[in-house]
Amino acid sequence: MKQRIYIDTSVVGGYFDEEFCDATQGLFKRLENNEIIFVISDLLDLELTAAPQNVRKLLHKYSSDKFERIQLTEEAMKLADRYISEKVVGKTSLEDCRHIALATINRVDVLASWNFKHIVNLDKIKGYNSVNLRSGYPMIEIRSPKDLLHYED
Repeated sequence: MKQRIYIDTSVVGGYFDEEFCDATQGLFKRLENNEIIFVISDLLDLELTAAPQNVRKLLHKYSSDKFERIQLTEEAMKLADRYISEKVVGKTSLEDCRHIALATINRVDVLASWNFKHIVNLDKIKGYNSVNLRSGYPMIEIRSPKDLLHYED
């Protein structure tokens, strides 16, 4: 079974970013090779409306069978609010929390992000997983795209 990787907006933008493009394009190469499937949300679609045109159009280059689409639900919004009420992150990180909640509730294999401040951060990951476990959800694996590449021996 293909690994299901939830991607946030930073991964799509990272495709064109000088600092992140090598690893991001490597992850997209795994998508092209049918090794993985990207789990994308309507929240990602909404955030991409404010992105530059090349970023907005990137996902359109791929057929729809490369993606699993999920919707922001009341359940995900409540879990995201709990991350904030339990002070894992502040109120300004609500959208980040919603991505994490969506990935958690939909039981993806891993969430990929380049957001090291609020998402790919060991202390924050511990906080999200603490809330998840106390709320009856599984732990969520969170990594940068660099961690999701296959390296030759």
